[in-house]
Amino acid sequence: MSPAVRVITLTMDGRDISARGDQTILQVARENNMHIPTLCHLSGLSRVGACRLCLVEVKGINKLLPACVTRVEEGMEVSLSSERLRKYRRAILELLFSERNHVCAVCVSNGHCELQNLSQTLEMTHVHFAYRYPRLPVDGSHERFVVDHNRCILCTRCVRVCDEIEGAHTWDVLGRGVNAQVITDLHQPWGESETCTSCGKCINVCPTGALVEKGKSVQEMTKKRQFLPYLTLMRERRW
Repeated sequence: MSPAVRVITLTMDGRDISARGDQTILQVARENNMHIPTLCHLSGLSRVGACRLCLVEVKGINKLLPACVTRVEEGMEVSLSSERLRKYRRAILELLFSERNHVCAVCVSNGHCELQNLSQTLEMTHVHFAYRYPRLPVDGSHERFVVDHNRCILCTRCVRVCDEIEGAHTWDVLGRGVNAQVITDLHQPWGESETCTSCGKCINVCPTGALVEKGKSVQEMTKKRQFLPYLTLMRERRW
């Protein structure tokens, strides 16, 4: 039996909240219906703090902290929605849009895209940074699925779900910085992968139109993520 977890009290946007000492700021905020934007985080997968959209302010700490990997502490005073945070979050979104080729009007996930929805929520009307316009490949070699690297935001959800839930570890990340991209196996075409089980979990967790199923219309591209909590529970019981 695990030892009892300490219950603590903290403040979020001026609201007194009780939480368990092993929880993150993001978990506590969601339990209390307080919104923190994020793209890389998904319940049921490990936390990596990749997108940095969940940055929050903590009193007494000068730097901004990622809510998805920062544990709550007794007496912590957290700000979730200051003007400083809105400015940083919009800048991060703009960088994501400028780094790859996100053209919503011609994307199969138009209307069902977390990146698009978040840009509307944060009222991002234009991009201040210069677009890079990279010429990235589209891999349609798989019989069922397609990966368009132009629409990938490197959230690594596909990498984590393939490793942690499916156990195949077909996906990984090659390169660093703006040159990074997700790859299958040892950078082989997806259709030649010897580890892919064609389960479709990577498709369901992708927040953009980077990973899609062939022949699906816009209305059919709603991602199905209900399986993750159940599979995570089964995985924990197995371990």
